[in-house]
Amino acid sequence: MSKATLLHVITNLKQFFIWLRDQKGYEKIKLTEIDYFNMSENDIAIAKGKKFKNYPTLEQIRKVVLSLPHETEIEKRDRALIAFTIITGARDAAIATLKIKHVDIYHKSVSQDPKDGVKTKFGKLICTKFFPVGNDIEQIVIDWVKFLREEKLYSDNDPLFPRTKLAHNKDFCFEAQGLEPTSWKSTTQIREIFKNSFAKCQLPYYNPHSFRDTLSMLGKKTCTLEQYQAWSQNLGHSKMSTTLDEYGNISTHRQFELIEGMVSN
Repeated sequence: MSKATLLHVITNLKQFFIWLRDQKGYEKIKLTEIDYFNMSENDIAIAKGKKFKNYPTLEQIRKVVLSLPHETEIEKRDRALIAFTIITGARDAAIATLKIKHVDIYHKSVSQDPKDGVKTKFGKLICTKFFPVGNDIEQIVIDWVKFLREEKLYSDNDPLFPRTKLAHNKDFCFEAQGLEPTSWKSTTQIREIFKNSFAKCQLPYYNPHSFRDTLSMLGKKTCTLEQYQAWSQNLGHSKMSTTLDEYGNISTHRQFELIEGMVSN
């Protein structure tokens, strides 16, 4: 097992014996004995060490979004899905449960409200303003919402990203026949759309969550301290340190570039 897995197992085992010590008949267990379930400081450091996470550049995401076909309603949905993910940083579970009414295209914002069925992390209300990643990307999402309302005649309570409608063809085989106003039951289809879309552009697959890393790094490059606090809250984090800690790692190559730049100056 990896050091990280060992630390997880040992920590849970230790908690179990702490609980057991308070149960009738097990009072003789000593805390000093429970402390035996420890790893060395060196192994703990290895277990907690963070690896650099791969994430797409904004340029790669823009290439995918702007090059995707958008003739059929399924193609329109798939393109809008990727565009929506980068302008909001929303997690795939939330995206799968969002309704049309949660998006305000006039104020360019999204309300991820768990009380209204949106699956957010820790059941937290997240109010997000569209991130400034390009007016053309924003317009794709705006046009998608208008398409659902004005052409599909969907209601406020219909899903923002409806699933593909499957029906029998003349050979009695299932085939995609547009969309139906029903939410996805899981995030599997969302990830599949991402995988296929990046493949069409001959780019490696990046999952929806990796877009949050892209946005975090973009904020670090462009924001003042106060702006970055707002940027962090826009991602759904109460503390700016959460954004920096979870999404703030840079590659070794970039690390070396920054240090060399400081020396040159």
